[in-house]
Amino acid sequence: MKHTNKIRILTGILLLFIITAVPFFTPVKQYLSIPDEIVTFMNQAPIKVPALGDDVTVNAADETVQAIDPSEFYAKEPGNSQLVYEAAGFPIKKVNLNVLDDIKVIPGGQSIGVQLHTLGVLVVGHHLVKGENGSKSPGESADIKVGDVILKINGKPIKEMAEVKPYVEKAGKNNQPLEVTLKRGKETIETTLNPVMDEKTNEYRIGLYIRDSAAGIGTMTFYEPKSKKYGALGHVISDMDTQKPIQIHNGKILQSNVTSIEKGNSGTPGEKQAKFSVKDDKLGTITKNSPFGIFGELTKPIKNDAYDKPMPIALSHQVKEGPAKILTVVDGEKVEEFDVEIVSSVPQKYPATKGMIIQITDPKLLKKTGGIVQGMSGSPIIQDGKVVGAVTHVFVNDPTSGYGVHIEWMLQEAGINIYEKQEKAS
Repeated sequence: MKHTNKIRILTGILLLFIITAVPFFTPVKQYLSIPDEIVTFMNQAPIKVPALGDDVTVNAADETVQAIDPSEFYAKEPGNSQLVYEAAGFPIKKVNLNVLDDIKVIPGGQSIGVQLHTLGVLVVGHHLVKGENGSKSPGESADIKVGDVILKINGKPIKEMAEVKPYVEKAGKNNQPLEVTLKRGKETIETTLNPVMDEKTNEYRIGLYIRDSAAGIGTMTFYEPKSKKYGALGHVISDMDTQKPIQIHNGKILQSNVTSIEKGNSGTPGEKQAKFSVKDDKLGTITKNSPFGIFGELTKPIKNDAYDKPMPIALSHQVKEGPAKILTVVDGEKVEEFDVEIVSSVPQKYPATKGMIIQITDPKLLKKTGGIVQGMSGSPIIQDGKVVGAVTHVFVNDPTSGYGVHIEWMLQEAGINIYEKQEKAS
């Protein structure tokens, strides 16, 4: 019995050793290195796959893909195909191949002014109104919360702050409540609000601080020359009081001039100081404010005088650790190129922010800014002649480093679907 148990233990140890060691054998390592799927673009580098030796061949499943040599192929047209590994005529591995139409965008780098108009009127705070029954906030009593958006009053759409006051005065004089429609997150809520006469101002008040617009600066990431669609910032714009994403009705981007830089230090992010005028002609519209940036269409041409020709993009799995460049403005309106290092990049099959970690390595930029500063968000990242993403966030405790977002997700948010077959120009 003891002898049998001893054999079982030894057999188990041997099997465990074999299972553990198998992945380290060279042929097995080569087999495991074969991807299940390859996604690439037309007219980019050849499609390379691992070779398994003279006894294993790799063949294309159809004529849309042709061999250059035993482990390199090129696609004659966009579409889906397969590469098949065969040994002695038997298939041992299939690789799904998805060849996409070439997508090219023009990188940005320009400093832009951003003006947003909210969807409805945003509630950013409460205040007390002193009436005959004491001090209270009628809005807070009506369960209106900071971050709520007032969409309608008495069934009528509200688009700006100036539209609220007439309703308040009329309801107060008639001693009638206001029927208020709110948006809270994804919910739509109805509530009743009773204005109160303020003894100090002799006016009817609702006890709410409200806002219908927001402004700031950022950096243009890219625009697509045919559609004029653009993407900028690389992250969502949130209200400075509520810290919640601003739900926009519309907005515009304008030309911005960087006047100075507040240098960043550990624990204190730096900031670009810039100016722009809302009276200036707009560069483009803003139709979306998402976790991946702001998006819309350009209404006039823009240039950066460095990279003004369309460039290919890289998918997340094509981004490599190593040297890269960013385009940004640190003085006036001049777009400059600076050295950075892509410290890490995560291949992403689904849209996600913070796909890269980058570090500023350019001595000139470090001297000027200390690293990544506010207002630099959206600066395009370029590697090996391709637009790969945009700068999004700085590490508070290390201003030389921060996050980046992959360009494919910004393109998707802009309405440029790189996975759909593009129409050919006639």
